[in-house]
Amino acid sequence: MPTILQTMTVAARDRARMAEVSAVVARFGLDSLLARLGSGRTGESAREDADLPTRTRRALEALGPTYVKLGQILATRRDMLGDEWIAAFEQLQSDAPRLPFEALRPAVEAALGEPPETAFARFDTEPLAAASIAQVHRATLHDGTDVVVKIRRPGIRAGMEADLRLLRHLAALAEARSVAVRRMMPAAMIDQLGREILDELDFTNEGRNADLLRADLAPMARVVVPAIHWSCSGEGLLVMDYVAGVPPRDPAALRENGIDPGAIADLGAQLVLEMVLVNGRFHADPHPGNLLCLPPVVPGEGDRLALLDLGSVGFVSPRRQHEFLTFILSLRGNDPGGVADMLGLWSQAGDVPRERLLVAAERLVARHGTGALVLDAMVADFFPLLRREGLVLPPDLVLIFKAMVTMDGVLSGIAPGFDLSQALTALRGRLVASRLTRLAAPDRLEAVLLELSRLSADAPRLMRAATARLEKPVEPRPEAAPGPAIRQAGLLVAAAIVLHALAGVVAGLL
Repeated sequence: MPTILQTMTVAARDRARMAEVSAVVARFGLDSLLARLGSGRTGESAREDADLPTRTRRALEALGPTYVKLGQILATRRDMLGDEWIAAFEQLQSDAPRLPFEALRPAVEAALGEPPETAFARFDTEPLAAASIAQVHRATLHDGTDVVVKIRRPGIRAGMEADLRLLRHLAALAEARSVAVRRMMPAAMIDQLGREILDELDFTNEGRNADLLRADLAPMARVVVPAIHWSCSGEGLLVMDYVAGVPPRDPAALRENGIDPGAIADLGAQLVLEMVLVNGRFHADPHPGNLLCLPPVVPGEGDRLALLDLGSVGFVSPRRQHEFLTFILSLRGNDPGGVADMLGLWSQAGDVPRERLLVAAERLVARHGTGALVLDAMVADFFPLLRREGLVLPPDLVLIFKAMVTMDGVLSGIAPGFDLSQALTALRGRLVASRLTRLAAPDRLEAVLLELSRLSADAPRLMRAATARLEKPVEPRPEAAPGPAIRQAGLLVAAAIVLHALAGVVAGLL
């Protein structure tokens, strides 16, 4: 538990920001929320004050980008928060007032080493868009390439670092005082928030994400990831290709622009599954503002989809890919036992009796095991179920669900009746191929060969030991089947033969 001295130190260092936060908390009447967090009466507070989620959302927006980002993370935690809180936090806006370019000019000229008017053939000082962390302007390179210039807001890093210090301390205090709050693991959530914010503040991370995703998705020619112009980019300034397209919000608007909503839905499903289940690197927030639909370059080649704003990218380990796929396939295969196994494996909030997991899994399978797989509807049942059973998912898994549900919602909006399970079935061959490719990776193959070489060298000793076991007299026991010693000797012989065979096959492949 934080000491009084630690609290005084944080208060003294960031007292100006603490005063601002306290004023906003009082203005929106959130004093009661803080008191209830300390007592653990979080569920009760929502029932007593139906307006509290909305006021909390407005307070987060007033407090600025750190708190907006925190609210956006909370909006993904359906396993911990009720629908009214999720609905409120999903409305959080990261829009911000547009700054006059002269306020940004010193930072831009420092990053470019010259005025933008000479660094670019054309530079538009009127912003194209503005958000809490950055402002975007259009420009043209000297070679004629149309680009956008993303500029970090001046002085934002110091303020966000102060916010993170305060939030870490508040999370530690809340965890120390309340078992209910401790179950929600706010300290881990603030650590996640800190990592995401620091990554997004350094625009070189977004540039690298774009380069990596572009390489991952190179086989998907209809997916566009804007090119980064590194010669004029840096930590606080990012220059990338300008992409003109139509956001996937309204199917009628897509058709007016010669784009087939059904084709975009199919492509989007392939894309999200490829990123999450094959490549292991995915756009963590594929909402309509971060996606653009484009007509084909050549008529008949198929409509295209562009990924924008790659500051937030998630990573999936092969183990987690296997778990997520097992969960979905168990759900679709009417296998409550497989679903229950995954629920038990994922829970971070202690053991839940197997019988309760099976009952929960049976409800999920009954509702979503047949028919079209609509992730948003499945998650609407899945996360309340987790809350009832006291299950808390790992943050990386929550991010996977969030990305897939977000994309599923976008695709269902432009192509009603869209079924993600069809795309999953079509991708099975790619999933198997990706697993085999990983197994055949040079470093893993080398490790296997070394182990086989060692075991092959031991094969003669194993065979001699097996032969000695077989030759050793064994007292007859008429009432018994062949004893353990004979079975073990047979296993040793079989192991030695298999090892020699494997070594021979591998040697023939080299």
